Amino acid sequence: MHFSAKSRTRILDEMSKEKLDLLVIGGGITGAGIAWDAASRGLSVGLVEMQDFGEGTSSRSTKLIHGGLRYLKQLEINLVREVGRERALLYERAPHIVRPAPMMLPIYEGGTYGKLASSVGLFVYDRLAGVKKEERRKMLSKQQTLEKEPLLRSKGLKGSGYYYEYRTDDARLTLEVMKTAVSLGAKAVNHARAESFDYDEKGKLAAVDVQDLVSGKKYKMTAHEVVNAAGPWVDELRKKDNSLKGKRLHLTKGVHLVVAHERFPLKQPIYFDVPDGRMVFAIPRGRTTYIGTTDTNYQGPIDQPIMTEEDRDYLLKGVNDVFPDVQLKPEDVESGWAGLRPLIHEEGKSPSELSRKDEIFQSDTGLITIAGGKLTGFRKMAERTVDLVCRRLSGKGIRSFVSCRTDRTSITGGGDMGAEGFVRFRREWVDKMAQAGVERDHADELVQLYGLHIAKVWERAGGNPENLLKAQVEFAVDEEMAVSAADFLIRRTGDLYFNRARCEANLEQVLEIMAEKAGWDQEKKLHEREKMEHHMKMTHPQG
Repeated sequence: MHFSAKSRTRILDEMSKEKLDLLVIGGGITGAGIAWDAASRGLSVGLVEMQDFGEGTSSRSTKLIHGGLRYLKQLEINLVREVGRERALLYERAPHIVRPAPMMLPIYEGGTYGKLASSVGLFVYDRLAGVKKEERRKMLSKQQTLEKEPLLRSKGLKGSGYYYEYRTDDARLTLEVMKTAVSLGAKAVNHARAESFDYDEKGKLAAVDVQDLVSGKKYKMTAHEVVNAAGPWVDELRKKDNSLKGKRLHLTKGVHLVVAHERFPLKQPIYFDVPDGRMVFAIPRGRTTYIGTTDTNYQGPIDQPIMTEEDRDYLLKGVNDVFPDVQLKPEDVESGWAGLRPLIHEEGKSPSELSRKDEIFQSDTGLITIAGGKLTGFRKMAERTVDLVCRRLSGKGIRSFVSCRTDRTSITGGGDMGAEGFVRFRREWVDKMAQAGVERDHADELVQLYGLHIAKVWERAGGNPENLLKAQVEFAVDEEMAVSAADFLIRRTGDLYFNRARCEANLEQVLEIMAEKAGWDQEKKLHEREKMEHHMKMTHPQG
C-alpha cells in the first residue's frame, strides 16, 4: 500500500501518466467513501485533496455517527432510516473508531420535546434505525434522571429519554476509509490542489490541472469521469467549470468548545435545549467534555472558519442554563473548533431548518458534483455517486462494473473482527501495553485510535513506552501520509482538541522527528512551528 508522505511525488507522477476511470477531487469523508467504493468495484481511481485528508468539514463535526432526532422531527423519515442502519454497519466494520454510547435527552417543561413526543419519537427512531433490543430507548422519571446525571437543573425537569447514539473520531474514520481505498488500488494524495479544468473540442471535461502544494510541481491528470466532492468548496469548482447554476451551497457554521472534564464532569453524553430552542450536545471524552454545536449562516473564509466570542458565549450560556452548578466561564475553554456544513440552499429556511440530504449535480461538461449530506450517510452517498459513474462508464463502452460491495468490505484498522472481536482485542492489547509500563488509560486511547494498527506502532516502539511518540509520528508519516506537524497533532491524534497540554508539550519533539524524517532545514521547521502555533490560536475566539 503506497500511502507514505515520502511517496507523494511518485503517486502524483503515476496518476498523471495514466487515464484513470475516475478522478475524485476532495479528500473528506465523501471523497474517501467514493474512492473506497469505486476501488472495491475495480475502477482505477485517483484522488487529490488540497489540504490534509479530512481537514475541512470531516474533522470538525460533533463526532457522532447518529440518525438525528431532529431529522425525524422534520419528517425526513428515509434519511433517519438510512443513516440509522449505516451506523450499525460502521460499528461492525470499524469498531475501534465507532462505538455505541448512551445518550440522555432531558425533558423540561416548555422544552423542544415533551414527554409523550420524546417517548414516541425515540420509539419510532429505534424502529426506523433498526436498533438492537438492548440499545432501545428507555424513559426515565425525574428522580431516575437526576440519579444518572445530578448536574442537570432540577427545576422544570420532567424526566428524560435514554437512548443510544454512536461516537466516532471523524478525522480517523476519514483516514481509515481513505487507507482502505488505497489498499484496494486507489491512488490518493493530500496537499495537492485541483487548479483548473481543460476541455476537448466538444466542450467536455478532458483533464484536471493539479498542483502539489508541497513541492510546487504541476501535473495534468486525465480521467474518464471526474467527481467534485470538495465539500464547502464544491461551488468554487463549479465556478471554474462554468456550471454554477440552479441549486447551490448554503454554508452554515458549527462551533464546538472543549473544557476539562473536571470542570464539567458529565456521566454520559447529553442532548439538551438551549434558551433559543435549539438543541446542543455535551459529550465527555477522556479528560475533557466538549460542547456543540452552533448553527449560523457563514460567509467568511472557507479554509479557516473563525470562532467568535459570540459563538463561545452562546454555548457557555446554554450549558450554564441547564447545568446551573457548573457555571462555565470563558477561561474554562481549553480548545475548540469551527466547521462548515455544505448544505443545499433552500429559500426562506433558517440554518437549522435546512435539509441534510445529499444531491448529485451533472454539468454539461461532464463534471459530477456531490453536495450536502452528513457524516453518517457517507457510504450510501458514495454508493449513489459511484453507481452513476459506472453507468456513465458503461455508456461510453469502457466496461461494466459490479454493484456496491462496501457494505461487506472491512475498513482498515477494524479488519474482520467485528464489534465483539474488538472488545477482546482491546482488552488484550491494553493488558499487554500496561504490563510494559504504559498507563492503562493511555494504552486504551491508543488501541482505540489505531485498532489493528496498534501492533505496527508498538513494533516501531520496540515495545518500549518511551519510544511511543516517535513510533506514532513515524507511523503517521510512513503509513498515513502526514506531511506536517498539524497533520499529526490535529487529525492523526486529535491532541490539539482533546489533550491540549500534551499537544503543547510534544510539539518540539514532533517537529524534530518530522524534520529528521522529511529532511527539513531550519527555515522549514520554523515555518511548520508557526503554522502549528496559528492552529493553536484558532482554537479560541478571534474577534
